[in-house]
Amino acid sequence: MSDRQAPATPAVEMLWEAASPDVVLRDRFGFAGAGEATAWITGTVRSLWGIEVFSCARIVMSDSNALTWLGTSAGTLVAKWSIATDRFVRLGALSNVLAELAHREVPVSAPLTSCDGRRQVEVDGVSLALQREIPGQILDTADPTQVHGAGAQLARLHHALAEITQDVPVLGSSDAVPSVRARIEEWLSGDCSHLPAPALRTLADSLDAEDDGLPVQLLHGDYRSTNILWSGNKVAAVLDFDEARVDLRVDEVGRSAVLLGTRFTDWEPVTLAVREEFFRGYDAVNRPSDSERRWRRILVLWYSLATVPESDGRSSWSRAAAEELEAEHWRI
Repeated sequence: MSDRQAPATPAVEMLWEAASPDVVLRDRFGFAGAGEATAWITGTVRSLWGIEVFSCARIVMSDSNALTWLGTSAGTLVAKWSIATDRFVRLGALSNVLAELAHREVPVSAPLTSCDGRRQVEVDGVSLALQREIPGQILDTADPTQVHGAGAQLARLHHALAEITQDVPVLGSSDAVPSVRARIEEWLSGDCSHLPAPALRTLADSLDAEDDGLPVQLLHGDYRSTNILWSGNKVAAVLDFDEARVDLRVDEVGRSAVLLGTRFTDWEPVTLAVREEFFRGYDAVNRPSDSERRWRRILVLWYSLATVPESDGRSSWSRAAAEELEAEHWRI
């Protein structure tokens, strides 16, 4: 560490966990307090990236990850580090994917290269990346323009990800991807007693659709409002590729349509109208096959039912599932 003075102590927060941030910072991340964490990130960024840190606004933690916003000689940056050593190789691969997406002009926050040429740096027992902050607001699913734009951006992202082959084995293999039918049948074999029998019968009866040949590729893995920034009239950035994986493309489209409105601890469904607008945006850029159209409807019904909590069959998710089942495309 340099003997230069570290920035003022930042606020420390939990992203979604109901836990004391000070205790988590100490017991999980190994810092006696926010001041010690700030001194560490300041010295590390100066040493490895050659960038001076003037301020540290806050530290936000979730699971094994921490984020901190830094005012620096290179502008506002976001440092993200992980203590999950079993994910370090994966994080390195993801940094390379983000760099390639940025090269293809996909709106992502690409990692800055360190002085010795690394995008993801392993130091002091953590895996650390440094990115530029991108101004914008979390996607507003009440705005049809934003919903349409989010669908279109997912289609463009899929086009770009389909062309990326580097490090893909680290992120999954097409040989290990189960069919849509197999994954839904496995779920149906579990305890679904809290769900309406007519909806379960409709879902089961729909599984006779042909599911061979559905595209498998690298996907974002968690495409929903909390990971989509909107600015002006477009998606400013797609964030958080931590769940990126090789899987069925149609699965991400269906899942994202259901979970599009979810945010951190605000976990509420969107309406049928929102899902349809999302699909229109996607289809305007990447026209799906008839098979993909059929299976994404099935996936929407499945994810809608699967999200209904066992403890509350009258929840908003239950109502959303009922709305989906009453939609015109299920009246066959």
